[in-house]
Amino acid sequence: MLSQEQNKSLRLTALNIKKRFLHMYNKANAGHIGSSLSCTEILTFIFFGWLEDEDELILSKGHAAAGLYSCLAEKNIITENEIDTFYKNGTYLSAHPPPAKINKIPFATGSLGHGLSLACGLALAKKLKGATGKIFCITSDGELNEGSTWEAAMAISHHQLNNVIWFIDNNNLQGFGRTSDVINMGSISEKLKSFGFEVHSADGHKFTELEQIKMEYKSQGLPTAIICNTFKGRGWKEYEDKIDSHYLPLKENGIEELIWHLENETFD
Repeated sequence: MLSQEQNKSLRLTALNIKKRFLHMYNKANAGHIGSSLSCTEILTFIFFGWLEDEDELILSKGHAAAGLYSCLAEKNIITENEIDTFYKNGTYLSAHPPPAKINKIPFATGSLGHGLSLACGLALAKKLKGATGKIFCITSDGELNEGSTWEAAMAISHHQLNNVIWFIDNNNLQGFGRTSDVINMGSISEKLKSFGFEVHSADGHKFTELEQIKMEYKSQGLPTAIICNTFKGRGWKEYEDKIDSHYLPLKENGIEELIWHLENETFD
């Protein structure tokens, strides 16, 4: 289990990551803030609590690219000078993750529904080579509307790719509304179990719950799926759990208020 100090350290890291990408969005006058806020704790936990040198991460929900860039800056993989080029002409820190430009971003993503297929290919390659290492993949819940996601799930199960750890950012919103209104998926957990996954559920904003799942992870068992129940725009009080958080940039002088709320929010 996480100690109080470890949990506090992860919380501080996540806050630093949020502050950085909020300044990135603010300077660029760009949207998709809610997409990054819903998965910051997931990204933080993977990068600072689980990922090892031989592992890979695919951020399939590429709308949250700024969150990923900020994590990589926190890991000193991207420099702060590079962060300052976000969304500018000539940058490779674009709205969606770029291909083959940055260490730890192996593929371009954001054409939703492709990330789990990429993770499947990487995991199968490791198995065929006899290589160690896990493949982490973060998808949105809206991506479960895509048939390619379920084709990948079938392939992962068929090939017994127990080196896949699939995080689903289950924030209940997608580009055109509530996921239950766009396509009601019913029980995601039961579907994943029927596809041959070891399924866990967690509050995706709580490191203590994510750590518990990590402790229960068995590399010799089935591929793992983790349903992370989250809120789009978590901490952005005006737009939390609202579709507007997917599109709108910060209002003028809105960054100070948002950061204040994030600094004073209690998760655990």
